[in-house]
Order: sequence, then C-alpha cells, then structure tokens
Amino acid sequence: MRASCCRPFSVSAVNLRPLNPRVATFTAKTMALHPAQDGAKLIFAPAGTLADPSVPGQAAQFLKAETRGGLRRSDLDPDSPIAQFHTWFTDASQPETGVSHPETCTLSTAQLPSGRVSARMVYLKELDPKGFVIYSNFGTSGKARDLFGSEDGSSTGNPWASLVFWWEPLERQVRVEGRAERLTTEESQAYFDTRVRGSRLGAWSSKQSAVLHPDPANPDDDGRAQLDKWVKESEQRFEGEEKIPVPEFWGGLRIVPERVEFWQGRQNRLHDRFVYDRVHQDGGKDKWTLERLSP
Repeated sequence: MRASCCRPFSVSAVNLRPLNPRVATFTAKTMALHPAQDGAKLIFAPAGTLADPSVPGQAAQFLKAETRGGLRRSDLDPDSPIAQFHTWFTDASQPETGVSHPETCTLSTAQLPSGRVSARMVYLKELDPKGFVIYSNFGTSGKARDLFGSEDGSSTGNPWASLVFWWEPLERQVRVEGRAERLTTEESQAYFDTRVRGSRLGAWSSKQSAVLHPDPANPDDDGRAQLDKWVKESEQRFEGEEKIPVPEFWGGLRIVPERVEFWQGRQNRLHDRFVYDRVHQDGGKDKWTLERLSP
C-alpha cells in the first residue's frame, strides 16, 4: 500500500508483524492509520489492540534484564569499550539469542557547512584495537561527500561519524561516536578478496549514489540498463582473472571511537546507560572514563 498525504486510506489499521518470529521479543502490534487530512496523524503509536486499533495501547516493556538486576558498572570492562563491545557482540552472535545479523548497524554522517545529516544501514566487518571497520564506496557515495568533501565545494568534509547497533532480542543498544579514517589499500584488498566474484565486480561497476538515467530508446527501462551495462563492462575487463584488485575508490573505513555508550533496556523506560569517554594522554596510551547516564 502506498500512502499519500492527499489520498485517504481505505483501511483503518495495518498489522506490523516481524518477518522472522525468532527475532521478535515484543508481541506484534497494530498501528492505527488515520484518514489523510490536513494536520492528521497517518501513523499513531503506541499501537492499539487488535480488537480496537483506534484505541492507543501501552508501549511494550523491556524486561530481559530485570531478573538479573539490570546492567551494573561491575558487568562492564573497566578499561576498554572495544573489549566490552566484543563481549556484547559475542553474546549477540549466539544462535539461541535470535539476533539476526548482529553486525548490522546504522552509520550516520553530517555534511558541512550545511549540517545536513544522512544515515544508512551497513555491516560491521572488522573490530580491532583501534576501532570499528566497515567497507564501502568512497568515490561517489553520500558518505564520501560528507566525510571527505566534494569537488564542487558543497561539502567541506567532516570526519565525525556515528554507529548504532540495535539487538532487539537482547534489548541492547550500542552507540559509537568517533572520527573516520580510510584503511590502507593492502588492508582493503585483504577483505576484498573474501567477497564473491560478483560482489567484487559490483564494487567496480557501481558509481554509488549516481543518478541512473533511463534509456530513451527503451520505454520499459527505468535506469537499470545503465547499471547492467557497467557490470558487463567490468565482467569484460576482468574476464579470466580470479585476482581482482580493490578499486582505489572503494575500501575500508575505520571509526576510531571517542565515545561509546552501552544501553540495556529496563522496565518503565528506566534504562541502564553507561558511557565510555576517551581521555587523550600526551605521549602515552589514551585512557577511558566510564560513567552511568540517566535514561
């Protein structure tokens, strides 16, 4: 169903159910959809009941950690958010937790001087003592524009970025704030070699975020033909070659954290939040403070 601000809905509610029941910790809810009128809400949450979706319901409670007393400072690594993240990621990776793709996270960047923020889902591919590593196109993509600037000067480059991980079955969230830096070609090549051939060719082919113009000679084409043409060109370029070099515009990006927050859901929205902040040391190894935050 496609919603329009100028066209009324023909239904009163939509039942939103998880695609994978193992991943859901909350009961599937119904979110009320209202006729599209000037100033009216199109979606109203928290959800109503199935019996009467027009009546607002109560938001689901976070109860996973209640039996063990929530998250305490003593549960966390006293010195390193990297070590603590590794522990939580290991927990989220266990099959019995029901977390689907724990490496999935939101990468947010901000364009300067406008301050305009953009976000996209990415996969964490590496964790090392320095930080969190993802891989992507850094030639034509929006993230490249935000982080490293643009040739037309509309973006001056802003190396600050953030990651958010959400593991719903565990009712846990991790927020990372830091500065982004590119990995070396050698480091990127090591990961690039693990990708299937089609994905390696795809990295060469796609001018990420560029507009794909329809072929005027083909009324059925919506622009996909242009991408298919680039893929065929890459296939021809590397035909018979198993070792495909990583493109110079593609590779790894490490978020070097300055702040990392660990969030555990609790009843009545009185969540447990602990944040590590980096303390820079002149001529020595940086240290981390660890504080509890109010929910």
